[in-house]
Amino acid sequence: MFAVYITHPQVAIDPAVPVPDWGLSERGFERARLAASSGWAAQIGRFSASTERKAVETAEILSAGRVAIETDHAMGENDRSATGFLPPDAFENAANWFFAHPAESFKGWERAVDAQARIVAAVERTLAGHDPAVPIAFVGHGGVGTLLKCHLQGRPIARDGDQLAGGGNLFAFRLADRTVTCDWTAMESWKGF
Repeated sequence: MFAVYITHPQVAIDPAVPVPDWGLSERGFERARLAASSGWAAQIGRFSASTERKAVETAEILSAGRVAIETDHAMGENDRSATGFLPPDAFENAANWFFAHPAESFKGWERAVDAQARIVAAVERTLAGHDPAVPIAFVGHGGVGTLLKCHLQGRPIARDGDQLAGGGNLFAFRLADRTVTCDWTAMESWKGF
């Protein structure tokens, strides 16, 4: 069977609010509802999400109340609290540096190698007791999602494997051998398993 890793869609950015507390924007809610109405979302039998509000909101919409949402703090985005909010251009430059120097910290950010080890361990811990006949969705964030995807593909950490702009994307992988079977795709456009 399969798993999908889904990134939360657009958020309501508020520099006065801690990033983990940001919720989905109206566009983000709309995209999550569109994805929830697709056939693939109804096939998911288990949801595991980051504890961040935007990830939980996405998972709740996709599950449509069919199954409880499990949360795991270890699925959170790379820790960027050392710099606080960065305007979009500054953030993109910082993210480029983060991926280009995975063994180093950008101004106190969690290192990419550490964030990758954390997300891989969280996914593997969840899958250790998972029934492989049940499709599962991991709902989280683009940065650590890219790090997970790089690991599953056996390739070095690099931003060229990053999701499309705007979030709300997914990739799929087989549970049996962890092979990525679908590259980043907008969640509302994916045709499913």
